[in-house]
Parts: sequence; structure tokens; C-alpha cells
Amino acid sequence: MYDIIKHYEKVSPELVKKFSELEESASINECMDHNGAFNHDIRPVWPGSRLCGTALTVSARPGDNLLLHKAITMVKPGDVLVITCDGFLESGGMWGGIMSTAAQTMGAVGLVIDGSVRDTMMMRKINFPVFSRGIGVKKSTKAVGGYINHPITISGVLVNPGDLIFADNDSVVCVPRQMAEEVYRRTKQREDEEDARREVAKKDGTITFQTFEEVFAQLHLTEEP
Repeated sequence: MYDIIKHYEKVSPELVKKFSELEESASINECMDHNGAFNHDIRPVWPGSRLCGTALTVSARPGDNLLLHKAITMVKPGDVLVITCDGFLESGGMWGGIMSTAAQTMGAVGLVIDGSVRDTMMMRKINFPVFSRGIGVKKSTKAVGGYINHPITISGVLVNPGDLIFADNDSVVCVPRQMAEEVYRRTKQREDEEDARREVAKKDGTITFQTFEEVFAQLHLTEEP
């Protein structure tokens, strides 16, 4: 098998657009049969970031960003660069502002990395969403290889190229390509129901407890009258 793969199936642009109109990552993850949410330490580099697209996966060596530069040349519109560098945090030079500009020019809608990045204010200025484990300014090398568009495990989640990636202020979630249609259907239904419950909650603040009254009673807790 090639180290760098160029041809793979993706979630359709039409379905990506539908996902992009959903409200939040939590709803999507709740509607999956397994956890698709990345660990809590993958955070947006500025609050309020949001992205939705298909995964272009990169497995790079810690502190070396040669493959990241190559991956930018392969970006297609709607791609999210999803990069693992074994969680190495000391090199913010793995990804910066010029790389963000170049990736955006190629059509990328954002970046997710389990390492560090730098030039965060430039990323914000050009509105390029980036989710990372850290921020720093130490240099990177450009000396070793890796893999592009192979399955990767990042932040506790298996990501295949072409999977759907949804990220917002709360989390990053990966939806496997083969499950995307069903997960969208479940999530849309859930969010519609939650919108209705939110309206009820405006009138009755006890609604969140009502579903669990039976479980609470089984605990036999003493309660002051």
C-alpha cells in the first residue's frame, strides 16, 4: 500500500451541508452507537470556532511537519485536515498562520491536531477554525515521512479518510462515513425534540428531573419536607 493515498470515498457534500446546519456536537455524539467525540483536551484555538467537513488524515512524526506541507497540496474543497503527531506538544511550529492560509486557499474548512499550533491570531483573522491540544512557538523539523489518508487513531477516536468531522466550541466528533446518513437522521430528530423541550423548560423548570423521578425514588433518599 502507498504511504500517500489520493483516492478514497467521502461523505457527500449534500450530507455535509445537512450536518453543518445541526446545532451542536453533543447531539451528534449522543446519536451514535459508539463514542465519536475526541478527548476533552482538543480545544478550539479561539472560543466559538465551528467546522464541518470530510477528513483528510495525516500521521506525522512528533515535531516534524514535512507531511503536513504535502497534505496541503492534496486538499480538496470541504476537507478537514485531521493530524496526529503522537500527541507531541512542544512544537507549535507543526502548523501556523501561513499554512492555514494556504490550506484555506485550497478549500480546507479547518484543522484538527493532537499537537500544538502557533499564529493563532492570524488563524482567527482569516477565520480558519483550528482545534488543537496546545499552543506554542517552538520550531519543527522537515526531515522524516509518515502517512496521508490512512486510518488514524487520534485523541481516542478512529478516523478514516472521508469520515465526517464536526467540531464546535464543545468538542470534535467523527462520524464514520458508512453511518453518516443514519446518524444525521437520528440527530435531526433529537434536536427537534430538544427544541420542543426547551420551550417547555421556559415554563416549567422541573422538566429535566421529571424523567428520573422513579430512579430517584429507588435510592430512598431522605428529603426535608
